[in-house]
Amino acid sequence: MADGAGIQQGSPAIGAAGLVPAGPGAGGTEGSGTAGGSARIAVKKAQLRSSPRPKKLEKLAVYSSCKAEGACKCNGWKSQNPPPTPPRTDQQSSAVNLQEPCRSCSHTLGDHVTHLENISEEEMNRLLGIVLDVEYLYTCVHKEEDADTKQVYFSLFKLLRKSILQMGKPMLEAQESPPFERPSIEQGVNNFVQYKFSHLPSKERQTITELSKMFLNQINYWQLETPSQRRQRVSSDDAAGYKANYTRWLCYCNVPQFCDSLPRYQTTQIFGRTLLRSVFTVMRKQLLEQARQEKDKLPPEKRTLILTHFPKFLSMLEEEVYSHNSPIWSQDFLAGVSGGQIPVHTVISAPPVVIPLYYSPSPVSVDPSMCGSVSPARKAASVLEPSPVGEKRKPTEPLHHEENKRPRVLGDIPMDLINEVMATIADPAAIPEQTSLLSAHSARDEAARLEERRGVIEFHVIGNSLNQKPNKRILMWLVGLQNVFSHQLPRMPKEYITRLVFDPKHKTLSLIKDGRVIGGICFRMFPSQGFTEIVFCAVTSNEQVKGYGTHLMNHLKEYHIKHEILNFLTYADEYAIGYFKKQGFSKDIKVPKAKYVGYIKDYEGATLMGCELNPSIPYTEFSVIIKKQKEIIKKLIERKQAQIRKVYPGLSCFKEGVRQIPIESIPGIRETGWKPVGKGKELKDPDQLYSTLKTILQHVKMHQNAWPFMEPVKKTEAPGYYQSIRFPMDLKTMSERLKSRYYTTRKLFMADMQRIFTNCREYNPPESEYYKCANLLEKFFYTKIKEAGLIEK
Repeated sequence: MADGAGIQQGSPAIGAAGLVPAGPGAGGTEGSGTAGGSARIAVKKAQLRSSPRPKKLEKLAVYSSCKAEGACKCNGWKSQNPPPTPPRTDQQSSAVNLQEPCRSCSHTLGDHVTHLENISEEEMNRLLGIVLDVEYLYTCVHKEEDADTKQVYFSLFKLLRKSILQMGKPMLEAQESPPFERPSIEQGVNNFVQYKFSHLPSKERQTITELSKMFLNQINYWQLETPSQRRQRVSSDDAAGYKANYTRWLCYCNVPQFCDSLPRYQTTQIFGRTLLRSVFTVMRKQLLEQARQEKDKLPPEKRTLILTHFPKFLSMLEEEVYSHNSPIWSQDFLAGVSGGQIPVHTVISAPPVVIPLYYSPSPVSVDPSMCGSVSPARKAASVLEPSPVGEKRKPTEPLHHEENKRPRVLGDIPMDLINEVMATIADPAAIPEQTSLLSAHSARDEAARLEERRGVIEFHVIGNSLNQKPNKRILMWLVGLQNVFSHQLPRMPKEYITRLVFDPKHKTLSLIKDGRVIGGICFRMFPSQGFTEIVFCAVTSNEQVKGYGTHLMNHLKEYHIKHEILNFLTYADEYAIGYFKKQGFSKDIKVPKAKYVGYIKDYEGATLMGCELNPSIPYTEFSVIIKKQKEIIKKLIERKQAQIRKVYPGLSCFKEGVRQIPIESIPGIRETGWKPVGKGKELKDPDQLYSTLKTILQHVKMHQNAWPFMEPVKKTEAPGYYQSIRFPMDLKTMSERLKSRYYTTRKLFMADMQRIFTNCREYNPPESEYYKCANLLEKFFYTKIKEAGLIEK
C-alpha cells in the first residue's frame, strides 16, 4: 500500500496530535490537531482535483475493481484489508499509468477505470475525495495505539473503501441514527438559559447568550477521552454506555472533521444529557484552569466575561446537568400547563468554527448587575413538584429601552473600575470542593449548598394526591417526613402531624440524603390571600448544625417567588423563634389581619411571625453574592487607600487672615470619599438650637434602650475598651457639653451621638444586648432629629 499512496509516509501523522481524543490531562479544547489534519487533507484534495483527467483516472484505478473480460474478481491492488504492519517511510510512491499491469490480476489498470471514463467531473472529484480519506484513515489505523479507537478507524476505512468500489455514498450502518438522545445538549442549554435567565434585561441576557455559545462551541470541538482512559479514571461508571457514545462521536463528529466524505454532525446537536454528564466535570475543570493560566493573555474586554461570569455560568449549569429533577431535560419543557407550545425562539446555536476559549463571536457588553446583585439568576430547579407537566417560572415581559437605562446614582462606582476589581478577585481554581475546607466565616448554608451541587442532598416539593395514581417513592418520603416531624416536635400530637402531612392541600419541601428523608418544611399555600402558612419545619437531630435548615428555607422562598406568593406566616414556639429570626421572620406582620384571620389556626403559647419575600433576591445564592460584594468592597477600599496615601501641603490661607474656608476646598478631602452631609435646617439662633438639642437629648436618655450609654464606660467593667476605642462618648458627657454650649451646630451634636453607637458596635459582638440597644436607640434618635427638622425626612 506504500506505493502510490497519496500521503507521504514521512509527513507528520495525526496520531496523538489531534485525531486521537485527548485524555483529561491533554485538554483538547481548541482541536488544533484535528484542524491541522483537516487543512492538510483539504489542500491535497484541491491539488488532486485540479489535476488532468488522466491523472485522476490513474489515482482511482488502483482502488477500483477490474472490468476486464473473463469475470475478473480483482478489487484493485490497494487491498481492502490493510496489512498488520505499517508501510515503511523510505518507500516512495512510484508513478503509475493506465498501461501498467495491475499488481493483483495482471490486467492493465485501464481495465479498472473503463466504467469511470464517462462519469461527470463532479462525481470523479467526489470519488477522489474518498480516496484521500481512505489513505488518511489507513495511516491513522497504524498510528493509533488505543484498541477501541483503532477498531473504529478500521471500520470506517473499510466503509470508504467499499464506497469507492460501488461508487456509492458512504452510509454508516448503525442501529440508531442521529440524534441519539432528546433533548440535545444544545436544546438543553437553550432551555437552561430560558429557565434561569428569561427574567433578566436584554443586556444581561446577551451576556448569558455569549457564554452559552462559548460553552457549546467548546463541546463541539472537545476531544473525548478513550474508554480505556476513562476506566482508569472512573471505575464505577457506565462503561458500556460511554463506549457506545464514544464510538458514535468518532463516527459522526470527530473523524468527519478531516474526512469530509462522511456526514458530519455537531456534538451538541446529536448527543444529550448522558454524554454531557460524562464529560462535564473534567471539561469544566480544564476550562477554568485554562482561563486562569491565560488570564494575562485575555483581551481586557473579555477578562471579566471569562474570569467572573463563565465560572458562575458553569456552576449553575452543573447543578442542572447532575440534578435528577432538572426541568431543562424534559421533553415537554416548552409545553404549557394546558399542553400548548410556548413559542420560544432558539436562543443559542454553536458557531461552526474553532475558536479559543476567550473568543466571542459578537461584541459583549457586560452589565454591572452581573457582578453581584442580580447574577447568578434565581435558582429553583431542584425544587420541583412531581407533576406530569412541570410548572415553570413565567418569563417576565421584555423591558422597554428606556426602562433598561438605569439612572446613575450619585456615588456609583464606574463600571470599568468594578470590572477591573472583579477580574482581580475572580480565581476559577479557587472553587471549594470539600465542605471540610470551609472557613469559620463561611455562610451558614455554604456546606449544604456544596453538598447539593455534588448530589449528596436533594430537595423536592411533594404532596399527597387523591386524583393521581399513588407514587410509591413519594409516599415513602411522606412517611419519612411524618417520622421526622414527630421525633423533632414531641409536643405536637402525632395524629395531627400525620393528618397535615398527608393532607392534599398541604405540600412539603423535603430534604433527601442518601435516598432517605432527613428534614422538611410542611406548608399550605393561600394564593387568593397572598400568603403561605408554614406548619412544620424540622431537620433530624443527627443532621443539624450543617446549614440544612437555612438552605431548606432558601429553597422554599425561591419556590414561592416562582409561584408569585411573597409572604410567609407561621406560629413559632419558644425554641423556633431564633431560627425564624435568622431566616428573615419578624413579629412585624406585613399581611393585613383581614387576609389571614380565619384561614390559619391559632396556637397557644406560640408567636405569630411573618416574612416578606423580595422577588429580586436569588435566595439560594444570596450568601455567595454578599460574600462577593464584601470582597469587591474590600478591594475598592484597598485601592482607595493606595490612592490617598499622599501628603498634601498645609493650608497657608489662615496666615493671610482667612477665618473660614469650605471643607471641600481642603486639598485631598474629596479624594478620601468625603461628601457633604445631607441638607437640613440649621438653626442660627443659639438659644433655639440649645432648646431643641436639649429636648432631643432628654428623649434619648429616657428611652428604654439608653441604659448602657448613660455614663462613661468603666475600665473595670470593660477590659481593653480604651485601647480599642480612641474617642469614647456617652450621654452624660454630651449633657455636660450641651450645658457648656459646646454644640454650636447640629452637626457637632449628631457626630457625638453617632460616636456612641459606632463605638458600641465596634467593641461588642452583634449578638450582644449592648449591640441591639445601640441599633434601636440610633433608630429612635434619628426619628427625633427628623421630627425636629434638623435633617430631611
